[in-house]
Amino acid sequence: MNKKQKKLRNRILVALGIFIVMEILEVAGVFESLPYGVWIEFVAFLIPYLIAGYDVLAKAWHGITHKQPFDENLLMAIATIGAFALVFFPEAEPHMAEGAAVMLFYQVGSLFESYAVGKTRKSISDMMDIAPDFANLVGEDGEITQVDPFEVAVGSKIVVKAGERVPLDGIVLSGQSQLDTSALTGESVPRVVEEGAEVISGCVNMTGMLTIETTSAAENSTVQRILELVENASEKKSRSENFISRFARVYTPIVVGLALLIALICPFLGFSISKSVESALVFLVVSCPCALVISVPLSFFGGIGAASRQGILVKGSSYLEALSEVDTIAFDKTGTLTSGKFGVVAVHAHGGVDKDLLLSYAAHAEAYSNHPIALSVVESYSGVIDHDKIDNVEEISGKGVSATVDEHRVFVGNDKLMESKEQLYHNCKLVGTILHVAVDGEYLGHIIIADMMKDDAKEAIDGLHAAGVKTTVMLTGDRKEVADAVGGELGVDEIRSQLMPQDKVTAVEELLANHEGMKGRVAFVGDGVNDAPVLMRADVGIAMGGMGSDAAIEAADIVLMDDKPSNIAKAIRIARKTLRIVKQNIVFALGVKVVIMILALPMIGIANMWLAVFGDVGVSVIAILNAMRCLRVQK
Repeated sequence: MNKKQKKLRNRILVALGIFIVMEILEVAGVFESLPYGVWIEFVAFLIPYLIAGYDVLAKAWHGITHKQPFDENLLMAIATIGAFALVFFPEAEPHMAEGAAVMLFYQVGSLFESYAVGKTRKSISDMMDIAPDFANLVGEDGEITQVDPFEVAVGSKIVVKAGERVPLDGIVLSGQSQLDTSALTGESVPRVVEEGAEVISGCVNMTGMLTIETTSAAENSTVQRILELVENASEKKSRSENFISRFARVYTPIVVGLALLIALICPFLGFSISKSVESALVFLVVSCPCALVISVPLSFFGGIGAASRQGILVKGSSYLEALSEVDTIAFDKTGTLTSGKFGVVAVHAHGGVDKDLLLSYAAHAEAYSNHPIALSVVESYSGVIDHDKIDNVEEISGKGVSATVDEHRVFVGNDKLMESKEQLYHNCKLVGTILHVAVDGEYLGHIIIADMMKDDAKEAIDGLHAAGVKTTVMLTGDRKEVADAVGGELGVDEIRSQLMPQDKVTAVEELLANHEGMKGRVAFVGDGVNDAPVLMRADVGIAMGGMGSDAAIEAADIVLMDDKPSNIAKAIRIARKTLRIVKQNIVFALGVKVVIMILALPMIGIANMWLAVFGDVGVSVIAILNAMRCLRVQK
């Protein structure tokens, strides 16, 4: 509890203690036996009333004097003062105890609300602790100085010791360690990094010391982007929140007017003035919209907090609400469903040639090339490349490479290279880039290289179908055979290939047009700069935040910090659970209040002030407890 909450708690405890003593005296008939007993009882219950609720009265007066009177403070002030004022009606039963109790329990509800909101805020504010306070900057003389991360220029060298947070995005120059990325991605398994690995700010260095070359300024770092997204999340209100805000502004003056009508008209219908006033007061207490005004934003805040703990950053409750209605999801392929990195998927040796020998010749021939395909061949070779064996390397544009390896002439490349050398070769049915390898005129076989699918890509598509998403679509600029192979393996419903960036926008617009007048929404998932227009055009844009481009992250409504597409289904479950809880609270709160309002009318006269207390404070507490369920996420 913070200082403000503790102060309110102490006031409530003091007021409650005095109230209990006074209630015991009232039940024992002590006040009735005293001269002017009813007025002594009035003063006795006024003490705990003022201790508990002086701030509510002050807020109500402030609202009146600043021409913004219609809120729950005014309703509570009128109702409780009215309960005490019944003492001036000799034929009415005194309601001082009920008036004090209403204020007391209202404050209990306020304390509970404050605690619930604080707990929900903490789940999000925990994200704020990921911002490192300093960076260990390595100077030209090798001296290490602690500086503010915002003072470190791009390309600088920094040191991150064990137990410290990585202050800036960068590449590891030396050292090996494990990084705790749970605060950013929700991933509990530490990530092993070594020389050449990319690291992002906000991670905790768990074991060894790392020397890192920075690749971004502090204001553009991953951790700073996350904090900005989290801080701005509350600005984008959902339709449900906007409805409740507008509803409360209209609803409050209406119920005050109705209560006034009950008090003024019912005496002309044969009811006593005291009975009419009492019914009006009960009507006012139960009509207080606290349960809705508190629980609906709290539910969305809880949903956003739960998502953030899973490494899913939602930029506002409006996007969470839209996500709950998504039934069609379009994906970019490269970098979203696939890793965007080439890798060797198969090695097919010919005529009994050893696969390792085939890969060795290819890796040595490609050793001096910076082409992504060449790098993937070298990376897949488990042996050590002996550069002394390599000579006469020649890059053959658009075809491949030739080199002398251990005095053998080696050709590694595509069909065109083999044909230009009049070399016999075999094609392969597997989809991907095929590198044929020939040594001294003898065909050794071929290597198939492809963009590697993400480990959880298949799980992502299956999870979305299980979550009720009707259609999954893959949009890619890749060749048709490659797209069909990837989409078929993943189980994507619809595949559109060989698309230019503007074609992706057109495809999403077609999907949106098909949904016109329907309830479902269309989401698009991407990671590249060319995906930004599509992310903005879709109902919900979802970006890969780990290695995604700044443009994609800026354009998106939701960011997956761990780049795992399988988390989209988890985000949808969180969104749908949040909306279910919001609807439950709206129906429950309005339903209970309407019933008690009807029972409070003088012609029925069943509802008393205690029932009104339940209709206000009790319903609010139940709605808040229900809203806090949004914080819990099923693993």
